[in-house]
Amino acid sequence: MHIHFIGICGVAMSALAIAFHKKGYTVTGSDKGFYPPISTHLKEAGVQYYPGWHPEKMTAHGDPDLVIVGNVAGSKNPEWVYVQEQGVPYLSYPEALAKFFIQEHSIVCAGTYGKTTSTTLLSWIFLHAKRDPSYMFGGLIQTDLPAASIGTSDWSIVEGDEYKSARWDNRAKFYHYKPTHLLLTAVEWDHADVYPTEELYMKAFEDLVDMIPENGLIVYSDLVPERIANRIKKRDVKTITYGATGDAAYSEATESLEGMQFTLTHAAGTSNMQTTLFGAHNAHNFTGCYALAEAAGIDSATIIEAIASFPGIKRRLERKPSAERIVFDDIAHSPAKATSTLKTLKSLAPGKLIAVFEPNTGNRQQEALPGYTDAFTDADTVLIPRLTRVKQDPTKPTVLNGEELAEIIAKSHPNVLHINDDEEVTKWIVTNAGKEDIVTFLGSHGFRGMIDSVL
Repeated sequence: MHIHFIGICGVAMSALAIAFHKKGYTVTGSDKGFYPPISTHLKEAGVQYYPGWHPEKMTAHGDPDLVIVGNVAGSKNPEWVYVQEQGVPYLSYPEALAKFFIQEHSIVCAGTYGKTTSTTLLSWIFLHAKRDPSYMFGGLIQTDLPAASIGTSDWSIVEGDEYKSARWDNRAKFYHYKPTHLLLTAVEWDHADVYPTEELYMKAFEDLVDMIPENGLIVYSDLVPERIANRIKKRDVKTITYGATGDAAYSEATESLEGMQFTLTHAAGTSNMQTTLFGAHNAHNFTGCYALAEAAGIDSATIIEAIASFPGIKRRLERKPSAERIVFDDIAHSPAKATSTLKTLKSLAPGKLIAVFEPNTGNRQQEALPGYTDAFTDADTVLIPRLTRVKQDPTKPTVLNGEELAEIIAKSHPNVLHINDDEEVTKWIVTNAGKEDIVTFLGSHGFRGMIDSVL
């Protein structure tokens, strides 16, 4: 079976492609460009790919049996046009997950933030317990573990993204995954480009709660808003709460730049947990994963060992190696996510905390502006670089540029700088950040080599 990916160079799509390749499928892919580390992973796995959109290359050995279409495939994309005109079978990314990955026991990790870490850790725990689940998470772990795999058991663990499924399907991706077990982290309005009102955003998560069957399980955070919690309580389904309070709760966290220890109270008793990661948000995520894994029948000792050995995810509070500076990289592309990351780093910073922030498309919309008030309180300085060009909805007002964003943040923060030149951003940091200061890059676009330049 030949599967072709239109838009293979994203983290999720490339992981899916490699998983199919390892299962023996013939896999090819195209994208507008290929860059490390994704291009490296594809090449090492033996997946064939090419830059640009070329129907003649896609069909060099006949039409593919299946095409998986990423969100990069606009209406004029030549390969996408060919697929539709010739009636070649196609699926969106979440539809492909639903068809090939989702098993009888379907664990879905969802929420505004924490879902990638939670999905990855749960996959790590199940693999450590030799459960061999099918899994998919939207990040790159700090080892050679692939981000997706088709296992042999009747368990699956996938990240339940609330962003739209495809250009032709505005529903959240998690609508496709038939969850029997739900791990629900914090829920806070995000993605204003898809959910222009908070009401629409919350409605999507209420629908997710309603999908869980009566013999299923909902493990939900104490950070879930009352509206969602009340919806869960109305369901006739087993529930476990977790967080600083709840059926599973963490306390007495001791942390440093080297890691964290905390106490976890759970169904089987109390355990002392140790991890090389840090931050109350990670203790929170680990507690939810512990509770779900325990409910799935994995013993306490195995879960504790797995958590202790978990290396973390790239671009999730990832500390970059440097003897000169303390530098972190994090995918915090919204005000809410930036607030959470900065709160963690402020408690660890021996000196000043400097944040370089670039929001994603949704958080450049006018609807997202209220979220910026006091979002950067824990940073001593906020730097706004040149913002990466993004696609714009012609029916909506112009998205914010860097200068406008800096002005908005400056309404509630005394020290905000907009520097429109990448080299000047690097120079400012090198000149002003000492060895005791923490520099953190927050955003989803990669920062065009600035992090390496600072290091």
